[in-house]
Amino acid sequence: MTQTTSEPLPLDAQLCFSLYSTTIAINRLYKPMLDSLGVTYPQYLVLSTLWEKDGQTISAIADRLALEPSTITPLMKRLEAAGFVSRQRNPNDERQVQVFLTAKGKALRREASCLTDALLENSGLKVEEMIALNDQVQRLRGALGGKS
Repeated sequence: MTQTTSEPLPLDAQLCFSLYSTTIAINRLYKPMLDSLGVTYPQYLVLSTLWEKDGQTISAIADRLALEPSTITPLMKRLEAAGFVSRQRNPNDERQVQVFLTAKGKALRREASCLTDALLENSGLKVEEMIALNDQVQRLRGALGGKS
């Protein structure tokens, strides 16, 4: 798409706005389900990272989510207080804190599948279409210098 004038694009023609407003819509869809699970969306992202690989350090989780470790630490404290994770000093490097899922945190994974189901159902997209869209967004993020 080539813009030949110096006029700004209308909002709905701006990809950044489409992505932003879609993120808000997804968060609205997820909120009641996350509330019933007892977690916020950022906490869900942290748990998702641990469901991929348990026992990660705070820094590794922050890197995976493209956030600062100082942003992750308060989330971790709340997740630990709720019984979803436990934090332990790395015995090989006392400066590192590793995070492990508890039984309650592992069990939440099954319950959280309702999020994906709701997104698919409400989007009207087929699984293959959702995967293709996600791939495109990830390629864009990578091209713009984000983690791919």
